[in-house]
Amino acid sequence: MDSADSIAEYILRNFRVIAVVGCSRNEGKPSHDVPMYLQQHGYRIIPVNPNADTILGERAYATLAAIKERVDVVEVFRPAGEALGIAKEALAIGAKALWLQEGIISEEAQRFANEHGMLFIMDRCMMKMHYRLIEGVT
Repeated sequence: MDSADSIAEYILRNFRVIAVVGCSRNEGKPSHDVPMYLQQHGYRIIPVNPNADTILGERAYATLAAIKERVDVVEVFRPAGEALGIAKEALAIGAKALWLQEGIISEEAQRFANEHGMLFIMDRCMMKMHYRLIEGVT
């Protein structure tokens, strides 16, 4: 198991409230299906999408700052160029971890997260990691 796997497993086993930045209403898009999978596996999903009122039966928020409850993990489905700004917003709301979905790579966000004591994963699918590390399916 590599270090990213160890961090991912720790996040998936210990944190239950996930704010999903870029969560989509459109079935078939990873930004909808991944949070739906996580919700079905007992995680509390808080959608962050300024163009939606509800997603997956949950109230959607325009920004991370608008969320008034505790957030453990911020999962990002936005372009890599937005990752550093999202990392700063995640820190401001007290998130413990920042997870950039598969295909999203930002060394700037990684540096920021590391400097501020946040757990960090990038370029990994949260659903696939859960499936492999928690469900034990390879």
